[in-house]
Amino acid sequence: MNLKKKLSILTALAVFQAFAVIPANAQAADQSDSTPVNTAKVKSVEVVKKEQTIAESEVKNQTDTQSSDDETTEVTDPESTESTGTDVAPVDPAAEPAEPEDAEDTTEEETPAPTPVEVEQPSTSGQSVTGTNGGDLTLYMNSNKMMQDGKTYLAGQPMAVKNGVSYVAIRALVDRVGYEVKYDNTTKETIIISGEDELRFKTNSKIYTVNGEERTMKGAAYQQKNTFMVPLTSITQALNITYKVNQSAKTVVLNLNTKPVASFTVQKEIFAGDTVTYMTNYSSPKGLEIVDERWTGRQDSFDQPGTYTVTYAVQDSSGQWSDPYSVTIQVQKPNLPPVAMFTTDKEEYKMGEKITYIDQSTDDVKIDKTEWDNNALAFFVPGPKTITITVTDEQGLSNSYSKIINITGETLYTLSDFNQLFTPVGDKFTFNGGEVPAMEKVPYTYYDEQSNLIRSNSPETVNTEGIVYKESSIGQTRFMIHHVNNTGKRVKMYVIATNNNPYTAVFEQQNMGFAGPTPYATVAGKLSIDKWFKSIQTGADQKKVYIEPGESKLILTELNAIPMKEGQVISLYSDVFSDYRLDYNIIMIEENKDPMEVWSTLPVLDRDGVHNRGTYPNATRVITYNQEVGSKPSRLPLGDNASDPNLVGTDPMAYTDASNAGNFGVLYKITLNNVAPRTLISFNPRGGKYSGVALVNGQVVQIATGKSLSAPNEQGVLYRTGSYGESVTILFSAAPGSNLPVNLLFTPLPAEK
Repeated sequence: MNLKKKLSILTALAVFQAFAVIPANAQAADQSDSTPVNTAKVKSVEVVKKEQTIAESEVKNQTDTQSSDDETTEVTDPESTESTGTDVAPVDPAAEPAEPEDAEDTTEEETPAPTPVEVEQPSTSGQSVTGTNGGDLTLYMNSNKMMQDGKTYLAGQPMAVKNGVSYVAIRALVDRVGYEVKYDNTTKETIIISGEDELRFKTNSKIYTVNGEERTMKGAAYQQKNTFMVPLTSITQALNITYKVNQSAKTVVLNLNTKPVASFTVQKEIFAGDTVTYMTNYSSPKGLEIVDERWTGRQDSFDQPGTYTVTYAVQDSSGQWSDPYSVTIQVQKPNLPPVAMFTTDKEEYKMGEKITYIDQSTDDVKIDKTEWDNNALAFFVPGPKTITITVTDEQGLSNSYSKIINITGETLYTLSDFNQLFTPVGDKFTFNGGEVPAMEKVPYTYYDEQSNLIRSNSPETVNTEGIVYKESSIGQTRFMIHHVNNTGKRVKMYVIATNNNPYTAVFEQQNMGFAGPTPYATVAGKLSIDKWFKSIQTGADQKKVYIEPGESKLILTELNAIPMKEGQVISLYSDVFSDYRLDYNIIMIEENKDPMEVWSTLPVLDRDGVHNRGTYPNATRVITYNQEVGSKPSRLPLGDNASDPNLVGTDPMAYTDASNAGNFGVLYKITLNNVAPRTLISFNPRGGKYSGVALVNGQVVQIATGKSLSAPNEQGVLYRTGSYGESVTILFSAAPGSNLPVNLLFTPLPAEK
C-alpha cells in the first residue's frame, strides 16, 4: 500500500473515532442520517491531524514493555486480593498516578502512540464492530494504556480496581482481542461474540450469560463516561484466555494467540511400502473456517526404511497459518512372514518311545501363535508320521513346516505305561476308570479347623433383585459366593458388613479369589480357585477395614467391580477375620443403584431347591497320613459323604439345617508323609466333568490345563515322586461349577527303559 493511500485511510479512521464519542443515548435516540452532530464532543482538525501523525510514526515505547522474567507469575484470577502467585492484588489508585482519563489530553501529553486513541462505546442494535487480533496484549494497572505487538493503544478508561475487583474497558479489550461486539437495544445488553461463544452483559448487574448460561461476576458491570467497564476475569474465564501478572511492572499480559491449531497422527507401525494413513485434526480459537493446508515431507508410502519428519500446517479464513506440527515417523523394514521350523531328537522311533520336538521358528517381529498338528508325545502304530507346525506373527502373517518321522514295529512302552511315565504335570490321559472303585481306599482320618463357611450358592440362578444371603460371624470366616444373573438387567453384587457392637470392629481380608463375569460357570469356578490359591501364596490381597459402631461398609469389593450382564456368572472365594461379630448381607441389585441406600429394603430370596447354601463351622479339613502310599494302587476319596462326610450347618434365612453336599468351600490340607519312590499322584473325577486347580508342594497345578476332566475315564497328573520317598502336601478345594466326588489316585510307575 503506497503512503498516500495509507494516509487517507488513517485520516478516515481518525475521523470515525472522533464521531465515536457521541453518547450512547444520543445514538439510540435517532439512528437517521440527519442526526445532528454534537460539536462539543468532536475533535478539532488539529487533533485529527495530530493522531494521523502519530499513526505514521509508529514509535515503540521500549521502557513500557520491559519487565523481569523472574517477576512474571502464572495467574488464574486477577480479581483476588491474595498475593499467591496466581492472583492480582488490588491496586490503590492513590499509590500510583493513573493515566489521564481524557483521551485527547492524554494523546497530547504522552509519547506519541502509533495508533489513534480508542474511545469506548457499544454500537447500537443491529450494528456490530469486529476487532483485529494480534500477539499478547499488555494491560497497565491504573492506566488506560495497552500494548500489543509493540504498539500503544488507549482505552476509554483506565484499568481500575473497585472493591478488590479489576475492571477493564470492554470495547478496548475486545477490539484488541479480535472479538465481535454488539449492543442489543431490546434487552439493553452488550454482547461479545467469539466464534460460537456469546457473552452478554448488563449495566449495574453482576449477572452475565455465557452461551445462555447465567454466571455471576465478582463485581457489577458499570458505565463511566460512556465507557462500559466489566471485571476482567468475566471475559478471561468465559473465553479461556490465559494471562500472566507482573506485580513489579503493574501489568497484566493476556495470551491472545488466535492462530489455528493443527496436528495429525499416523498408524502405530509403518513398514516400507505400506500405505500411510494420515489422520488430521485442526481447529481455530476464533471459530473460523480452515481454508487451506500444507505438508512438508508427506508421502503416501515410504519405499525405504528409515526416519522421516512430516510437517503439517493449516490456514484459517482470516489468512493466519498455524504453527507447523511435526511428527517423526520411523519406517521399518517390510514385515515378512515368520519362518516355521522344528526338529526332533531322532528321525526314527519305536512305538511308545517319547519324541522330543524342538521349535526353531523365527520371525523379524514376534511370533504370536504356535499351532501343532499330530505332535503326539509317542505313536503306537508303525509307519511314517507327518507332523506340522504353523506359526503366526503379530501382523497376522503365517507360515507352516512339516516333517516326516518313521515309527518302527518295535514297542518300547505300552500306551498305559507311557501315559503314566510321560504325560506332563497338569495334562490328562485316558484310562480304564472302571478299575478305580476296586482300588484300596487310603484309610485316612481328619480333624477340622475353625473357619465359619458362608456358602452363598442358592438360588444359583438369581431371577430378581434381593438378598441372596445374610448371616453374622466372628473370627475366622470364609466366603464362597457363586451366582448367575437371570434378572434381565445389568446388575452388581455386593457384600455389606454392619457393626452392631458398641466398639469399633476390625475386618481383615486375608486373601481373594474372584472370577467373572463370564457366561461359563466352570471357567469362573476354576479361575476363582486358581486366584485364591495364588493369593494364599503371595498375600497380595490383604486389606484391613475399620467399621465404627452402627456403621455399614462394603467389603470384598472385587465382587462389585464389574457389572454382570444377563446370563453371566461370578465366583468368589475369600478368607477373612473380624474381632467382633459382624452382620453380612450379600445382595444383587441393578448396577446403577446405591447398595447402601437400598439393601435394607430388599427381599430375602428363597433358595432354589437344587443348589446348596448354608453356614458351616469348621470348614478347613486337615488330613495327615503317615503310612506309605504309592507302593500299590490306592485312592483317597473326597466329597463322597462317606470317607469324607459333608459338613453340617444351618440355612439362617430358612431356619433349617443344611448339609454341604460335595463340601464346596471346604479347604482340604492334605499331608502325605510317606509317598513311595516313583509314585504317580493323579486326579480322577467320579461325579461328572471337573475343572479346577490344586496347590501341590506350594505350586499351583492345573487339573487339566485349558480343559476339563471327564468322569470316570480321565485322570490329570498332579505329581510324580523320584527315586526316593517323599512327603507331599496338597491343598485342594472343590471348584464351583464342577462335580463331586473325586479321587486322588496313587499308582506305582512302571520301570523306565
